Amino acid sequence: MNYQMDTRGQTQSAQPGIEEVMDPTPVIIRESYRGSGRLQGKTALITGGDSGIGRAVAVHFAREGADVAIVYLDENQDAEDTKSMVEAEGKACLLLQGDIRSEQFCKEAVSRTVNAFGKLNILVNNAAEQHPKEHIREISARQLTDTFATNIFSFFYFTQAALPHLRKGDSIINTTSITAYHGSPALLDYSSTKGAIVAYTRSLAGSLAEEGIRVNAVAPGPIWTPLIPSTFDSERVEKFGKDTPFKRPGQPAEVAPCYVFLACEDASYMSGQVLHPNGGQVVNG
Repeated sequence: MNYQMDTRGQTQSAQPGIEEVMDPTPVIIRESYRGSGRLQGKTALITGGDSGIGRAVAVHFAREGADVAIVYLDENQDAEDTKSMVEAEGKACLLLQGDIRSEQFCKEAVSRTVNAFGKLNILVNNAAEQHPKEHIREISARQLTDTFATNIFSFFYFTQAALPHLRKGDSIINTTSITAYHGSPALLDYSSTKGAIVAYTRSLAGSLAEEGIRVNAVAPGPIWTPLIPSTFDSERVEKFGKDTPFKRPGQPAEVAPCYVFLACEDASYMSGQVLHPNGGQVVNG
């Protein structure tokens, strides 16, 4: 499949962005992707599941046999579109709207998922926000607090709420970023949270190993999602991903199979690890 595309002129005014107005729209799943029942009978909860990587993960999980609950902020149409895609795969999709910076909402989201499906087997901590600033002096206390609350505090909240329901063989998957390894001068606070997620993943994996709950992460490189045109100006968007060895941004469909692998029994001997779908950039981490 040819993933080359023209991203010129793509900007949006507010995060986390709307997928339905993107042109070209992200590739969510390849037509050639064949599910093989690797997640049959499982239930997954995915934060930021309305669009981008989260949407692709939801649809791939459904094609592999899982019911899914997706958490989103206020992108109602994107969430409904994701639900329709999941249902087209013959699986159920629960929509959970709210602010993941709230510990109480995170608890309620897990509770509603378990009440709806009777169980929870896979937690995907994926939602994030980013706000470019050219210098550390420009990062306000409010921005710093919000970025950490969304990008790492919510991981703690959801994990704490989910653990009473997870059993041996179940899985937690965290979305970090290539910025945790390469850094990003204009995304200092965002990159810091992504580094924290790597440490969180490795530490939690050790903590839960005796319980048989695996904890891994995925560190995407530049991926074409609504967060990109809603973060950067048109000049940055036009150049997005072209500095990779592949000379292009990746698509959510090229990332989601990593989550399938980590969620299923194929990765039964992996915990505390990070996968790197990043267009060929070597990070040695």
